[in-house]
Amino acid sequence: MKTQINSLIELMAALTNAKPATLELQTSVLCPYAITLPPGFSITGADKDTCILSFSNGDGIGLTADNEVADLTIQTNPNNRAIWLLSSQADLGTLTLKNLTITGQVQILTRAGTDKTNLIADNIDVVACDARRYSEQPQKYGVNVYQGAFTVYNFNSNTESVINATLTNIRLGRKGGGVIGSGLFVCGFGDKGGWVVADTITTGDIYSNGMLPYGQPDMITAGVFIVNGTRVKNITHMGTVTTYGVNDMVLDTWGEVKKWTAEKPITSYGPSGIGFVNFGTVNEFEAKDKIETFGLGARGFNQYDGTVNKATFHSLVTHGNGSIGMQVSKPVGSITVKNGIVTSGSKGQTLVKGVIMELPADGVSVKPGGEIKQLTIAGGIKTHGDGVHSFSVEGGIVHQLDIKGAVEANGKNSVAVAVTADGQTPLTNIAAVSKQGIAVQIDQGNITDRSGLDAKGAKGNIEEK
Repeated sequence: MKTQINSLIELMAALTNAKPATLELQTSVLCPYAITLPPGFSITGADKDTCILSFSNGDGIGLTADNEVADLTIQTNPNNRAIWLLSSQADLGTLTLKNLTITGQVQILTRAGTDKTNLIADNIDVVACDARRYSEQPQKYGVNVYQGAFTVYNFNSNTESVINATLTNIRLGRKGGGVIGSGLFVCGFGDKGGWVVADTITTGDIYSNGMLPYGQPDMITAGVFIVNGTRVKNITHMGTVTTYGVNDMVLDTWGEVKKWTAEKPITSYGPSGIGFVNFGTVNEFEAKDKIETFGLGARGFNQYDGTVNKATFHSLVTHGNGSIGMQVSKPVGSITVKNGIVTSGSKGQTLVKGVIMELPADGVSVKPGGEIKQLTIAGGIKTHGDGVHSFSVEGGIVHQLDIKGAVEANGKNSVAVAVTADGQTPLTNIAAVSKQGIAVQIDQGNITDRSGLDAKGAKGNIEEK
């Protein structure tokens, strides 16, 4: 049954009916208080551009079960929830959000008692939001994470509980005016459930700013955060993903992703804002355009925990001090960079697992515990800062290495290739160039294949200990 709504009085009266109905707004309506959709009810607009549902005090639309919200512009204060969940029944059926322009947070958060939810969201544009006020936050690796402008969160510790989600064409914030907190936030209760299982996630442009103070070591945000307790089949970013804040990762995961593709640039402007950081398990990742960071300690790619089976990058470019191009601290499969790695900074402070540390802006850094089966880089590696390493294997292992183009260190006292602390790598046909430092430094490192190194690569000193 469809009921046409022309005023607040008609809307409130229709919500008291016992029989579920589709409430179709014919005009704009201002609500001085939040509303609740009873089970089975839907609310839509006859025309999204002319049907604006506004909430002048508090939150907006509370969902219960088997609800649909579609074809509307919804506006609350940015730090309130435009759409949220307020039911604890065991099965919430299917919640559908379609063709919405929103100011305020979308928060689909299930709690104890709710074991099954299906969520379908398509063509959602969150213009503005501040998601920092909510105390439900995941914590791991020494940090907490703010919720996002679009949040899907299974806060039920029952390991059998699940939110099944399909999220398509999610757009958040505006260029130069990101949503505050995280952007897209998908999270389960923990490593052992409850779960969020998503078959498809696609996004348009996402802009976010965590608004964290500089020096904050134990709080982070991200443009897109796939947190633990999640299993995602396919993520595709059709638009750019950009972050502006401190500790504001662009793409971050503690969960499981089978295939992850970024079609457009991945960019961060704030300190310690990493382009792609993986603590989870990713089968295949591809960035088809550049990953570029501008802030202090803002690295391009970090593999800190878990693993990635196959990662392909267009290019990695960093500008700040302490901003490493690529750092690997755990075993991974193959990594390919198609258009080179460039860093411009020298040493600087950066956030590492909840601790502020000083690191050099190395091009590639393979740390103890890091292991790469196959590393292929076309376009070479170039660093410009003083006291950095262009390619450094410090206690880690690279099994197969293919670098086409020079490994070049341009700064004072910088090293083009360093293999130290029992690091292990081949250096086959490596063109190592250091203009004001050392071309190749081997200090308690194991060179498994050095054919062509002396003849081709030593444009500068070779030091072996």
